[in-house]
Formats: sequence, structure tokens, C-alpha cells
Amino acid sequence: MQGKIALAGLEPAEICTALQLTQAFRGKQIFQWISKGVLSFDEMTNLSKETRALLEEKACLRSSSVSQVLRDPDGTIKLQITLSDGCAIETVLLTDREGRKTACVSCQAGCAMGCLFCQTGQLGFRRNLTAGEIVEEFLFLEKEAGTLDNIVFMGMGEPMLNLPEIRKAVQILTNKDGRGLSARRITLSTSGIIPGIYELADKGPQMRLAVSLTTADEALREHLMPVTKGNPLPALKEAIRYYIEKTGKRVTLEAALLAGENTGRESAERLAAFAAGMDVYINLIPWNPVPGLPFKSPSPDETAGFASLLEQKGLNVSLRTRRGTKIGGACGQLGKTSVENSSI
Repeated sequence: MQGKIALAGLEPAEICTALQLTQAFRGKQIFQWISKGVLSFDEMTNLSKETRALLEEKACLRSSSVSQVLRDPDGTIKLQITLSDGCAIETVLLTDREGRKTACVSCQAGCAMGCLFCQTGQLGFRRNLTAGEIVEEFLFLEKEAGTLDNIVFMGMGEPMLNLPEIRKAVQILTNKDGRGLSARRITLSTSGIIPGIYELADKGPQMRLAVSLTTADEALREHLMPVTKGNPLPALKEAIRYYIEKTGKRVTLEAALLAGENTGRESAERLAAFAAGMDVYINLIPWNPVPGLPFKSPSPDETAGFASLLEQKGLNVSLRTRRGTKIGGACGQLGKTSVENSSI
């Protein structure tokens, strides 16, 4: 595959240019086949044998490969994917109670944010993924689970630090000549990179925004999430407010709940004060255990009590259903290389 053109990251006109095809409709045909998830050029039955031979010689359908498929009894699927340079990533298929299927995709190999409660944050940063590699994650998951309803950039890495490639991947996945995914079904989750929030508001693409807040206690957040040092909470709130006003979209504030750390009354009051005056939705995520990290999941009573305190402040609150923990596929667990010790 070395030296071959990776087609998953190209739109129809770009396919024509890369392969020097003179007929524009050929690029559209190839693009449509890729969007359908074909695994060989021979499956592109409306192309001539000569065109298929050219594709075989110069291009590849997938630059990455699935090295392992892990399935949780709750229906969650995690794929461990090997990239062309040997880097490894993980991507997850989540199914909710209504049967809706969501691709939780990675945008980086590793992560530079270093959040203390996150498995991926312990890996360090390797590199950004290309748009093609991101699209391939989605296609691999559809091959395993059928048509997907949503995509969330909540896997490995900080999306705001790879926004150009995410923008291109979204452009490909929403292209009506191909997969045609609705932009309303796409969510980007950030640890709070302020310049990225402004850029997303001003330049798009139009998608839902989630901010991993965890706590509105500045000192505690700086300890748990080093990103806070360069992106302080007051400035983060202004960026979120700007995004809401510019796009007209509600923002989700996510809070990973750590037993005894950010679940008390004072934490609830600080979170409520941060959310005050903004059109936001609070998504509470009881911490998913990661071996070696010094935190504990809150008890059901602790979680319910914290949610109740927020609701008393007039906030809209939801509790994330725990899924994929047995395969290390839950929020904050990506980065495991085996299922050993993951039956939590």
C-alpha cells in the first residue's frame, strides 16, 4: 500500500485529479462505492476493467486495517485499528436503548491533554489522524454493525487540535453523493480549547458541541485537566456563550464524576453558576474505572444526589448509561490493548 493514493479521504473531484481521470462522473462513481463500504475494486461493477485495474495499481480503499474486534455483551463494539505507519487507535460503536447506533471515533493517535482520569491521556501524543483515516473508522464500524445513525468525535485525542482534518472528514461523510450523513447527527467533544470553539463557531462545520467540563472549580479542574492552565474557566464560558449565540445550538457540558472529588454540594453549586445564563445541557458520566488510576466511581446514591442538586438549580441533566466497560470501550477507557482486566 506504500505510495498508493488513499481514496477514503478524497471527494469526487479530488479522486479525478489524483487518478487523472478525465470523466468527472467516474470520480462520483468511485466515491459512491467507497461510501457504501466496498472492500475491493472488483465490487465497483459499473467501472470498466481498465479503470478497476488503474485503481488497483495506483490506489487503496483503506490505508488502515482492523487488528482486533472486541464485543461487549451490552452490544458495544470496539475496533482496534492499525494505521499505515504502525500507530494504533481505537474506535467504538455504541447502541442506545432505542437502538440508535453511534460511531465514537478517534481523531488522534494518543492524546496530549493528559487528563488524570482518562486512559488515553496516559498514552501521550503520537500524531493527528488524516481525514481519510477518520472516515475509515466510520466505514469499518458500518461494516461491523450496519448503517450508523450518528458520529461523535469523543474517542482518542483532542478534536480541536485536529480541526482541519475533522472538517474534511465531515465534508466527506455529509456529501450527498456519498454517505450523506446529516450534520445534525455529528457531535464534537472538546476538553475546552478556547480558540477551537471560536473557530468552530465562525467557520464551521455546523455540528453539535460538547465540552468536557468535569468541574467548575478552577483549581480542581487545573489539577485534573492541565488544559485549564491555558484555557481558564471564565474565558471558556465566554467562548461557549459565543458559540451558542453564533450558531443557535445548545451546548452539552459533560462531567466525569469522580467519587469524593467533584460530586459534593459545592461542586454542584459551582457547576450551576458556570452554566447560568447559557443554553446548555448537563451530561453526567460516572467515571469508568481504569486500572492504575487513583480514582473511584461514585455510588448510585452519590450520582443521584449530585444530579438532584443540579436539577434543583433548574438545569437540564442526563445521566450517561454505562456501556462497553467490559471491553475498555467506555468513556475514558480507550487505549487498552487487550481485554485483560477489563471486566469491570
